[in-house]
Amino acid sequence: MILVAAVSEEIAPGDYEVLFKGITAHPGKYARRILLLDSIGGSVPEAMRMGRLLRETGFDALVPSTGVCQGSCVYLLAAGRAKTVRGYVGIHRPAFAHGDSVRSALSLKGPAYQSPARYLGEMGVPLTLAEDMQRIEPQRMRVLTPQELARYRLDTGVRRQVNLP
Repeated sequence: MILVAAVSEEIAPGDYEVLFKGITAHPGKYARRILLLDSIGGSVPEAMRMGRLLRETGFDALVPSTGVCQGSCVYLLAAGRAKTVRGYVGIHRPAFAHGDSVRSALSLKGPAYQSPARYLGEMGVPLTLAEDMQRIEPQRMRVLTPQELARYRLDTGVRRQVNLP
């Protein structure tokens, strides 16, 4: 059996709870847990919370050929144990939008706060990704090449056959 979770559209506050409920509603042993990504990004703190949950529960990440993973979606891709990109991945510096604010980000500086660079390091992604993201204005997007995906460890090259219902 395969457990599939999908994140599409915009990542918004409250999505962590939806993901958590979906995962806990399907207990049991699975041959694989796959996260399908087709998201325009959104809330960075919410994406990092979701990413930690996905890592803890052993999900692989897949951007299908018809999918896009941009902005904060990259934090979900980074959380995958194995990462496969067949679509497009785009990066840029986060803008404090979608319910996030500079004030809320600063208020999280306590023990629960984790910077995006620190999060990416926790996920085994080179810190150069965080540095490169900071160089691109929020209203712009840079699509990563296959070589960049490999360098950032966002495409681990695992090409297992996935038969989804």
